[in-house]
Amino acid sequence: MIPAISPSSERTGCSLMSEFTGTLTSPVGPLHLEATQRGLSALRFPHRTPDAEKRMRDHPFITEAKQQLSAYFAGKLETFSVPLDWCGTAFQKSVWLALTAIPYGDTVTYADVARAIKRPRSARPVGGAVGKNPLPIIVPCHRVIGTDQTLTGFTSGLDIKIRLLQLEGWEVL
Repeated sequence: MIPAISPSSERTGCSLMSEFTGTLTSPVGPLHLEATQRGLSALRFPHRTPDAEKRMRDHPFITEAKQQLSAYFAGKLETFSVPLDWCGTAFQKSVWLALTAIPYGDTVTYADVARAIKRPRSARPVGGAVGKNPLPIIVPCHRVIGTDQTLTGFTSGLDIKIRLLQLEGWEVL
């Protein structure tokens, strides 16, 4: 179970486009990272990467994210600390914030997340917000499963979700 979380006061404006990008080769394929001056703004898998090549400028947030992701994949990091700059509705941000509280190696249900954000009847909308998470892995949406304990959707494919859960010690049958 994840602790109840209230979203912190966050800025209301969102950058329309990330200013900096980089790519990391990982065990689950190339990861395309995007950042603004405020923090890491997106982590995209190859099939979800729009025009990233147009902005190939490195930034300390990109470098830090690459180092932390490499450590995560090597089994040496369980919690990310790179600054984040996510853009979404207040509801989405509350869901994404709740995802950051799911401990490494644990799983929770969409209903658990709904209860954590104090919207207990919102499991389906939580699922929609989880699916729009711009920072998978770092904001660990792969740790959310169905109420019946089955693996459910992951925008980058269940095969990647399974690999991430296995990396964290979860036995997937």
